[in-house]
Amino acid sequence: MYENKRLGFAFALPFLLGIILFKLFPFFASFALSFSQYDLIDPPEWVGVRNYEELALHDPLFRQSLGVTMLFVALAVPLRVGFALLVAHVLNFKLKGINFFRAAFYIPSILGGSIAVAVLWRFIFARNGLVNLLLAQLGFEPLPWLADEHLSIWTIVLLFTWQFGSSMVIFLAALQNVPTSLYEAAECDGASKLQQFFKITVPLITPVIFFNLIMQMVHGFQEFNGPYMITEGGPLSSTYMLTLYIYDQSFRYFNLGYGAALSWVLFAIVGALAALSFWSSRFWVFYAGEKDIK
Repeated sequence: MYENKRLGFAFALPFLLGIILFKLFPFFASFALSFSQYDLIDPPEWVGVRNYEELALHDPLFRQSLGVTMLFVALAVPLRVGFALLVAHVLNFKLKGINFFRAAFYIPSILGGSIAVAVLWRFIFARNGLVNLLLAQLGFEPLPWLADEHLSIWTIVLLFTWQFGSSMVIFLAALQNVPTSLYEAAECDGASKLQQFFKITVPLITPVIFFNLIMQMVHGFQEFNGPYMITEGGPLSSTYMLTLYIYDQSFRYFNLGYGAALSWVLFAIVGALAALSFWSSRFWVFYAGEKDIK
């Protein structure tokens, strides 16, 4: 028995070392670094809470980038989750060749985060890009997607929404676990398909909706490739998200202490919103059998 435990620990050791070296150590090191001034050349210099005072009281670019990030999350996350649920509901029907369409709709989630797709997206929304060509065919004037401060954010939002495949697969698995007997009983009572969806389907999959909302919210706050490659934070910093600001402070201006402080503020915001989401879940998330347990 003792030999088996040692063998199991030996197999788990590479994973544990990876967690410690590449997850836990950078996590705590960045927290210590956030209280210092560090430029990658000179040794870190302890400055206390000066970095946090600077970003809270004297840094308008931090407030602007945080506002852009909050706007992006507020627009992109509901669209991505809602669109994933809609597509999963359609793909849940037993139709001929449905497996092909399930795979086809999942592909964007594999490719969507790559640099190549972000570059392609930039060409699609260019002045003479595919989107404006389609608008011209419909009789509309071309739009300056990448040059208008009110439109540029939507190019990033649409790219984020386009990568709905992972949420769709999770929703599809949840939909297939809803008992068909409930739909049959609802049809006998004269309920329409729309009523069945909102009265049966949605309440029964609220735990999965909640899970996808949390995961996509965290992912939304970490979005980087889209605003960096498509709009480069412009125009007029309209897509300059907090992740870009952290990158610039850390690796363009070599102010790693300030960048670490910005990262921890972002971590605190995401944690607070996640805690608020968990608190609110008691009012709208339904777990099957929880009344029986109580």
